[in-house]
Amino acid sequence: MSSTTPPPDAGGPEYLDQSGGEPVGPSTPGSGGGGRRTALVAGGAIAGIVLLGGGVWAAMSFFASGPQPAEALPASTLGYASIDLDPSGGQKIEAFRMIQKFPALEKELGGLDADDDLLGRAFEDIEKECDVNYEDDVKPWLGYRFAAAAVDLGDEMPTPVGVIQVTDADAAEEGLAALQKCAGSDMGGWVIEGDWAVIAETEEIAQEVTDATADGTLADDESYQDWTDEVGDAGVMSMYAAPAAGEFLAEIAGTFAGGGMMPGLSGELPMDPAAPDLAAPAVPEELLQNLEDFQGMAATLRFDDGALEFEVAGAAGTEDQMQMLASDRGDDVLTTLPEDTAAAVGFAFAEGWVTQSMEQVANMSGGEMTVEDMEAELEAATGLTVADIETLAGESAAISLGSDVDAETFFNSSDGSDVPVGAKVQGDASGIQDVLAKLADSVGSDATVLGNDADGDMVAIGPNPDYRGQLLEDGDLGDSDVFQNVVREADEANAIVFVNFDAGDWLTSLAEGDQEAADNLEPLEGLGFSSWTDDGASHAVFRLTTN
Repeated sequence: MSSTTPPPDAGGPEYLDQSGGEPVGPSTPGSGGGGRRTALVAGGAIAGIVLLGGGVWAAMSFFASGPQPAEALPASTLGYASIDLDPSGGQKIEAFRMIQKFPALEKELGGLDADDDLLGRAFEDIEKECDVNYEDDVKPWLGYRFAAAAVDLGDEMPTPVGVIQVTDADAAEEGLAALQKCAGSDMGGWVIEGDWAVIAETEEIAQEVTDATADGTLADDESYQDWTDEVGDAGVMSMYAAPAAGEFLAEIAGTFAGGGMMPGLSGELPMDPAAPDLAAPAVPEELLQNLEDFQGMAATLRFDDGALEFEVAGAAGTEDQMQMLASDRGDDVLTTLPEDTAAAVGFAFAEGWVTQSMEQVANMSGGEMTVEDMEAELEAATGLTVADIETLAGESAAISLGSDVDAETFFNSSDGSDVPVGAKVQGDASGIQDVLAKLADSVGSDATVLGNDADGDMVAIGPNPDYRGQLLEDGDLGDSDVFQNVVREADEANAIVFVNFDAGDWLTSLAEGDQEAADNLEPLEGLGFSSWTDDGASHAVFRLTTN
């Protein structure tokens, strides 16, 4: 196997002192075509053992600093996912404190002490299965950053590659050989270059990837930089898909649906013209176009200010499709709900959104359904027109659940009149009520849920008259601490999901009779999801906080 001069010691992660939350001293870390589709099993077996060893540690360590595996991959990388197990000290404190709040996590992690070598503990099971010693074979060279990637080397199919951070090249050569033997296969090869071991199906392929990296790295690629900047600070997990990934997926989808074979599958999955019932259906032109128009995406999972946060940004589809979600009024009604709201969904759409949605469905159907067909079916089933639907949704709307709900009433109520649930819509109040009357005529005896009251341009809809009255008041949900903490992009959002776990006793009622579940639900404070568009890019953030 190939190697270079051992790199300088990358250092180990800091560990936390449970009593004070401060870091304690650091420890010393321990050929092309269809055949390449087996690399995830072959060369990837080695990387899999190492990644498995890091699994427990991943639950404790977030927010990276320093060199990343993207530096060891070429700019032609189509897809990339990395794990960083050496976060900055401040993020370690956030993660450690949050995890400690959940009894089930502490139990699952086996009563970890803050100064444990967690990576070593994770390798204990591997040591039982084969002749690999963590202290001798792994710890002297293994770093704390890993990645899996699909790289375009000019072949029919992308090449699967693994990347592992190393701190001692010579020790890594011996350790990887020991792990290869442990995997029970002589397949797989690697090349060590600088701080990284690149692992592939063969050493020749790994060298080809390394040579391609010398011509330009993924870390320096403009698209990679732009999309990773869009999602902000990197976390314990980072993901990226290049624009070329969409083109590749469109190509193989078109080939497969066209009655041929998937490229690189060496004759598998043939499409027999004599057996039309086995032939793959045509891929809708709209879907192929969306893939070809794909501009890239990135995502990251991190701890941020006491919260677990997942953020994604990307762009796909045409400008017209993006325009449907271009509204920034998803919070207009939601923020006026009662401050003690337990859960709510807020949304807003741009003008013409119903017709645009139907057009997309029609295009996806491959001509089997037209917009006119859907409009006719809508009116036959509900008595409503496209214009009625847009009137009913209003300029901004929210669906909410009050904090005095309990699980038994919610699931067993006969007509919902005793459940604090309802919708609040801002728009043409009289027009909205006219549409509700038309809809009530269609549903007949089930129309209780369509009970409504209006005040100005606001309409409250739901089976519970008392709760409708609460909805029509100008509430302060938008000013609550929990809402502001979990939905930080409310003023830009076209859609918002909000849950307040501390509002009333509804959460504990779900765990009635199960003390273990109650103990693990108790630390939860709030959950938020928001999505918005900015400069042609779609963004979404999921955020979970604890008390």
